[in-house]
Amino acid sequence: MAFNSLWEEYMQIPVITRVYTTASLLTTLAVHLDIVSPSQLHFNPYLIIRHLQIWRILTTFLFFGKLGFQFIFNIIFTYRYCRMLEESSFYGQTADFFFMFVFGGSIMIIIAIFANFPFLGQGFTMMVTYIWSRKNSYYRMNIFGLLHIQAIFLPWILLLFSFLLGNSILVDLMGIGIGHLYYYLEDVFPNQAEGYQILRTPYFM
Repeated sequence: MAFNSLWEEYMQIPVITRVYTTASLLTTLAVHLDIVSPSQLHFNPYLIIRHLQIWRILTTFLFFGKLGFQFIFNIIFTYRYCRMLEESSFYGQTADFFFMFVFGGSIMIIIAIFANFPFLGQGFTMMVTYIWSRKNSYYRMNIFGLLHIQAIFLPWILLLFSFLLGNSILVDLMGIGIGHLYYYLEDVFPNQAEGYQILRTPYFM
């Protein structure tokens, strides 16, 4: 009975959020159990092109580090803000939400080719969080029971936490930058006097 309840709760998670967070959890579990190693998952253009290890284009977004505080921190924020976006701003627009994933992920891959970023999951989390914060900029929120802020400041608070944890903030800044680009092209530019819709979800999606 308890399993059925859990399964029902799980299936109520919007589909894109459910697939992405589940894949991330399973990838981390596979590394923890030594089924695969991080070296088999990271983004490497040479191995992708010369050895056709195409899966690396996806797995670079799925591994947030070994089980620990940093992983928990990232997966919670990924789940929370993916779900909130998919259930609010993208409600009934699953294809548009998926296109946002593809748009942001594609730009990150291009940047990673030149910047040598092996894992992009943290940057992806920042992108999603930034987009949510701009679409809900006046929402009042509480951070860890310590800070009361408007949502628009959330990405910068997370950037500070990432720095304090000793992480490189370059990937985080990339995520914020791509998130801002998407928000501008999707929500700002089309509403200007001479603006128009630049981003259009492909019909096949």
